[in-house]
Amino acid sequence: MSQLRLLPSRLGAQATRLLAARDGLVIKMRSRSSMPPTTFPSSRGRGSASYVEEMYFAWLENPHSVHKSWDSFFRNASEEASVSPVHPQPPSVIQESRPAVSSRAKTSKLVEDHLAVQSLIRAYQIRGHHVAQLDPLGILDADLDSFVPSDLITTIDKLGESWDPSLSPDSTKLTGAYAFYDLEEADLDKEFQLPTTTFIGGSENTLSLREIIRRLESTYCQHIGLEFMFINDVEQCQWIRQKFETPGVMQFSSEEKRTLLARLVRSMRFEDFLARKWSSEKRFGLEGCEVMIPALKTIIDKSSEMGIENVILGMPHRGRLNVLANVIRKDLEQIFCQFDPKLEAADEGSGDVKYHLGMYHERINRVTNRNITLSLVANPSHLEAVDPVVQGKTKAEQFYRGDAQGRKVMSILVHGDAAFAGQGVVYETFHLSDLPSYTTNGTVHVVVNNQIGFTTDPRMARSSPYPTDVARVVNAPIFHVNADDPEAVIYVCSVAAEWRNTFNKDVVVDLVCYRRRGHNEMDEPMFTQPLMYKQIHRQVPVLKKYADKLIAEGTVTLQEFEEEIAKYDRICEEAYGRSKDKKILHIKHWLDSPWPGFFNVDGEPKSMTCPTTGIPEDMLTHIGNVASSVPLEDFKIHTGLSRILRGRADMTKKRTVDWALAEYMAFGSLLKEGIHVRLSGQDVERGTFSHRHHVLHDQEVDRRTCVPMNHLWPDQAPYTVCNSSLSEYGVLGFELGYAMASPNALVLWEAQFGDFHNTAQCIIDQFISTGQAKWVRHNGIVLLLPHGMEGMGPEHSSARPERFLQMSNDDSDAYPVFTEDFEVSQLYDCNWIVVNCSTPASYFHVLRRQILLPFRKPPLPLWVLIPLMYLTRPLGTSFQRVIPEDGIVARSPEQVRRLIFCTGKVYYDLVKERSSQGLEEQVAITRLEQISPFPFDLIKEEAEKYSSAELVWCQEEHKNMGYYDYISPRFMTILGPSRPIWYVGRDPAAAPATGNRNTHLVSLRKFLDTAFNLKAFEGKTF
Repeated sequence: MSQLRLLPSRLGAQATRLLAARDGLVIKMRSRSSMPPTTFPSSRGRGSASYVEEMYFAWLENPHSVHKSWDSFFRNASEEASVSPVHPQPPSVIQESRPAVSSRAKTSKLVEDHLAVQSLIRAYQIRGHHVAQLDPLGILDADLDSFVPSDLITTIDKLGESWDPSLSPDSTKLTGAYAFYDLEEADLDKEFQLPTTTFIGGSENTLSLREIIRRLESTYCQHIGLEFMFINDVEQCQWIRQKFETPGVMQFSSEEKRTLLARLVRSMRFEDFLARKWSSEKRFGLEGCEVMIPALKTIIDKSSEMGIENVILGMPHRGRLNVLANVIRKDLEQIFCQFDPKLEAADEGSGDVKYHLGMYHERINRVTNRNITLSLVANPSHLEAVDPVVQGKTKAEQFYRGDAQGRKVMSILVHGDAAFAGQGVVYETFHLSDLPSYTTNGTVHVVVNNQIGFTTDPRMARSSPYPTDVARVVNAPIFHVNADDPEAVIYVCSVAAEWRNTFNKDVVVDLVCYRRRGHNEMDEPMFTQPLMYKQIHRQVPVLKKYADKLIAEGTVTLQEFEEEIAKYDRICEEAYGRSKDKKILHIKHWLDSPWPGFFNVDGEPKSMTCPTTGIPEDMLTHIGNVASSVPLEDFKIHTGLSRILRGRADMTKKRTVDWALAEYMAFGSLLKEGIHVRLSGQDVERGTFSHRHHVLHDQEVDRRTCVPMNHLWPDQAPYTVCNSSLSEYGVLGFELGYAMASPNALVLWEAQFGDFHNTAQCIIDQFISTGQAKWVRHNGIVLLLPHGMEGMGPEHSSARPERFLQMSNDDSDAYPVFTEDFEVSQLYDCNWIVVNCSTPASYFHVLRRQILLPFRKPPLPLWVLIPLMYLTRPLGTSFQRVIPEDGIVARSPEQVRRLIFCTGKVYYDLVKERSSQGLEEQVAITRLEQISPFPFDLIKEEAEKYSSAELVWCQEEHKNMGYYDYISPRFMTILGPSRPIWYVGRDPAAAPATGNRNTHLVSLRKFLDTAFNLKAFEGKTF
């Protein structure tokens, strides 16, 4: 037990005056205690008895030699000792008459006993949850440990019955925790002044020790277990104490009980209905935790009451259909028709299983009669992957509403116990919760604690006592509750919602429940958990338990209960009848993030054209001038940064740009057009390569910064640039969610190095690559991945473009039809766009094109592989998917012997080598800026232009990586087998790059020699 700083102001009528004013002093509990010493600001490390004696003797000699509080205390104590009570009174430490001869001992006893009682109260507050009755099955302790803390007096001790007569026939000493505090049996009925750190007294200031223990056990050791004493904010701890300790606080009106019962009926009968109609179908039902539905509805009701208008939810598959039906209020027939195997899909794409789909719904909250918008975000089977996505979407909704404090928009995340403890993205998401550019001002986390993970026993699945311990890292209070006590669950959820909307902090509700069936309805859990499932089979459903309770107390009648069941069963049957009429499945009806007005009523783009991406030169000049200046007065920047800004000013005058300035101009022009721009990632404010410098730091004033991008125009859209935590999985998921909220924003995530995206691969595979195909969800997120072979080693070279090209959905064998809108149609049909820009101009135009397109590609519309070099070039007027040869060799294409296709930075190595070998008139070099979707039309045009030339694909990546496996079959499709495209580049390898500089240069020299050896492929067959 950590040292206790006991607040003295309510120790007792005398003890308060004795101890309160002695600030800075320390009273230690007796050394026999196994606890660490309990400190109190009143004794300077001496034993409490000796210190009190010292004060007492000093007072006897001269009352003015001690503090006036001591003087008052000893004066009152002496008066009480000399006066006997007229009427008999119950034993009381405060009012007890003391003979003068034992006043010193009694004074010491009084202080010791009050400190012991305070320590006892604090022990319950800290560790009472360890003995709370949380498991509905009565099998396991929720903390996986049956140990009872030695400083708790629990019902196991049976209060006064724990006296051990074997000590001696007349012994009055108590065993167990009583002995721990040096309390005697007679102390049970003595009254003690209650400290300010507890509210168990209600309106009473004193209670008997017996009543103190009873109330503490009632609060901390029944069906609710509270973890909050690790929070380092006294006000927040006091708030929680008051919510749970105040006597009679958990009272419900008859109407509230009836509402709870009705919600339980809907939750349980929905599952029963699905089990009856589709007994052999997987649905991942909620049986065993049916109380989650009223729990979520309570959180939403309380939040609505406190002003929340928009709630964004994320959850795994268990109970998802029930949440869609009874929380989000999805039409039941649209849920039921999903079970029809003959249902045809109307939307393009693969679709997804019903228990992964999302939903967006605006409705009236019946409890508060206020509008509420609910959004359940679609997610894959990868548990917890949706957590940062929900947080990003919530942050965006708050941003667009101007809700900086989170008073209008909030998130709720539902977790499974095994995943909450086991998945690292949970930790990453928690660590975003209080970062200025990522906070959502508090999230309510609801853990459906099945006490099992698929088939894995929790004792084998986690090292922490609870699955929720990860939340302690952000000082989030954790409320454990027995899910078979619906009223306790509802009260806890109400307090959790109030906590979030009061303190804008995360909070966790741990619903300790069970899983009535296996992992899914087809699974047999008895194989691995026989004892648990024997008990589950005997378990009375929570609905019956609660209904019996309300019937017994007269809140409802049996007839009313049965009518409520019949009413909901009838609703389900009628919806089931209507579901049979549905022949076509529209996934767009399950969209979790609609963009009103962006598409036409059918969800299609309003046009298939893209406006020009160029902008007026005066706008470019203005942006360049701001980018090279410091808009704030008396703002001292680093001398090295001054040189960079002067370089930007010089480029602006010369009408050229480097990589950083091109990006600045693209962002700035979009801000002028009212497009919000958000750039996030590790070290993006400065840029990994010290090239960006979008946030300037005053060299003389701590934390004084300037973002020139926000000083371009008076009425511009806001620009957000934010260094993230050292996380890829969590932060990329967050930015993906942010981009879901609106199509009128450019949201970018930059990896510190391109290959660092691999720790976010789950977000890329499950959301970005497949999001539109599965969920008809468009998204405009941009990923910036530094990429280039420069001898920097295996982990700082390749962005692994081959992975994304392999996941691109364009058909390598389908010969396209070239129409007027072929370029835009290709972009609309693909699942993402892979771009490797070789010039700052390409980067500028592709960023602007992303916003000017009449759609947002789902959900990765742009993959920019950034060369690690910064070349100054004019911007031009539009994005070029292919940059053709424009040198002297282009004037006589019939004389060209070799046409080299390439992409990215290697182009400059090739141009340099061509010049050194004097082959400018024999070798043409064409660059692919956009690799996917593949520019069939322009490649065909270039190849036909150089009809006699041998075709070569040159890349700096290894053969089994990079682009060759993607482009080769597409060249074959468009040109046929008569004109094969030969490979030139590094040999296949396991690692993407070497860490040896010499090896890097040798391999570079080798493939450059091959690229310009015009006889390299003579006599070889393709």
